[in-house]
Amino acid sequence: MDNRKHIHHYSRHFGFSYPTSLRQRLYAILSPLLLIVILFAALKLFSVFPFIPSPTVSFASIIEALLVTFSRLLFAYALALLFSIPLALAVSRNALLERLLLPVFDIVQSIPVLAFFPIIIVLFIRLGFMNGAAIFIIFLSMLWNIVFSLVGGLKAIPTDIKSAAQVFGVKGMALTHRVLLPAAVPYLVTGSLLAWAQGWNIIIVAEVLHTYIPGGTASQDLFGIGSMLVNAASTGQNGVFIFTILAMVGVIALINFFVWQKLLHYAERFKFE
Repeated sequence: MDNRKHIHHYSRHFGFSYPTSLRQRLYAILSPLLLIVILFAALKLFSVFPFIPSPTVSFASIIEALLVTFSRLLFAYALALLFSIPLALAVSRNALLERLLLPVFDIVQSIPVLAFFPIIIVLFIRLGFMNGAAIFIIFLSMLWNIVFSLVGGLKAIPTDIKSAAQVFGVKGMALTHRVLLPAAVPYLVTGSLLAWAQGWNIIIVAEVLHTYIPGGTASQDLFGIGSMLVNAASTGQNGVFIFTILAMVGVIALINFFVWQKLLHYAERFKFE
């Protein structure tokens, strides 16, 4: 009886897609964006940092670049979730797939993700979808953080919990929904945090496409905070470079505080004691 209560305790707190309510998700998304706009407006208004105008870069374009880059990261993260959760469930529930796929996963994730980038760019150039090249490389950089975190979390479920599920006839999709997915929430959040950090690291180069295109020019770069940062540094636009760095650090800090810290705290209720 105690084991069944334990299982149902975890299943009650698991949502369909995300471990937060709609109001909390909207708050987490909109609050950082609003605060960063207010912050930069205050800096510009009171001239805390001297902004050096540029023919091609303005205060508004930095904010726009942030939003574009954030959209790429969010789309890549959604793709990473879409693929990583089924992969982790399949590997953790099938011993043959675990023996076959885990070594393959380990080898692929050990290869530097940028090694694939020139090939990816060529493929997406032929498709006429350059933005897809950046999203795909970010997706690859995020995927394995979530997969391995989830596999480790699913393997860490206590055997008495699994035994209790079998005793009470919890199997198939019911087992996945009531036991496996709720138990994996802390590891999903941790893996997502690592994946998101990896995405910010890779965005610096993922948007600067011309360096991977033979005879490429800066005009072929994707518009975003990463390409803006690199181009400002290479052209000596110190004011733009400083504001771009501040913008990136500010957004990362705000997302960490308003989203990931709250999700990490929320995920504590799913941990087995």
